[in-house]
Amino acid sequence: MQILDSVRGVLWARRRRPDDVAYVAALAHERFTPSQLLDQAVAAEDAGFDAIACSDHLSPWWPPELGVPTESGNAWVWLGAAGQATREVSLGTGVTAIVHRYNPVVVAQQLATLECMFPGRAYLGVGSGEAMNEVPAGMEWPAVDEQLERTEEALTIITRLLDGETVTYNGRHFRAREARLYTLPKRRPPVYMSAFGEQAAEIAGRLADGVWTLADPRKAPQVIAGYRAGAERVGREPGEIILQALASWAESDDAALEGSREWKGTMVEEHYTDDVHDPVRIAEQGSEVSDRDFTAMGIVSADPKTHVRKLKAIEQLGPTAVVVMNVSGHDPIGALRTYGSSVLPELRD
Repeated sequence: MQILDSVRGVLWARRRRPDDVAYVAALAHERFTPSQLLDQAVAAEDAGFDAIACSDHLSPWWPPELGVPTESGNAWVWLGAAGQATREVSLGTGVTAIVHRYNPVVVAQQLATLECMFPGRAYLGVGSGEAMNEVPAGMEWPAVDEQLERTEEALTIITRLLDGETVTYNGRHFRAREARLYTLPKRRPPVYMSAFGEQAAEIAGRLADGVWTLADPRKAPQVIAGYRAGAERVGREPGEIILQALASWAESDDAALEGSREWKGTMVEEHYTDDVHDPVRIAEQGSEVSDRDFTAMGIVSADPKTHVRKLKAIEQLGPTAVVVMNVSGHDPIGALRTYGSSVLPELRD
């Protein structure tokens, strides 16, 4: 077995000090073309973000009939190009579903390869995904318990391979036979698990290097507690606490809202757990979310001070990293530049 450098204590590539909150720019394959996202990745690094995440989808959250640009490029192809286009920011997915579409052995290989090409920069976000991405790929969408079973099995295989093991695994859902990674990086890249509830968070505590959840003050504390309990159960030190929020900036509040309304489907809990796989239905159910609720749950404003204030409130929940999902449809590059000039400096001061 090849012994890799421990992932414990490995921080985001650009984080200034160990106790700083890292800021991650999340870029949306569902809304922008791969080439546009490369421009955004460069702008995010120039703005001072510590890391870049990209969504990993087969389907978008809305149909083309909505009149909004509809995309869904491949995350892993794009990450290689993003590593070349940028210099030092961390790179990874936010998040890759590991219940069906991806074989866990291949996911581990992809991540190891990314880290070999861009040493010290690669990470992986994983989760149970959504029906919108797995059903079109041929899956009968399972109940939540099976979703978690599949996630745990796949995550077990991925982490063991990244640790340099030769893995034979006979699970209920996934199998591996004497699988190993012949191209291994010097640093073992970290794996963070998405969790919306305590049960998933407990799995993250046992198997992953951090937990990734929504910056919802009503639910995040329970998820964080579940994660820490899972880590304690197996004698591990807790890793990263990653909280994510949608953010839209434009020259006016109305433009910031108008350029992001299509993302309302992400605010409906059933879209993450139930067999809702038609983008038309997802958009219809998302439209039931009021503008008031959408702006309350996200950061939708032309005023950088509003972004600073809401992000400082998120920091009070105790994250080690905050993911800002850039849903600024009107001016995504302008939003990143505004963060570079007027938001991130205020947060770091």
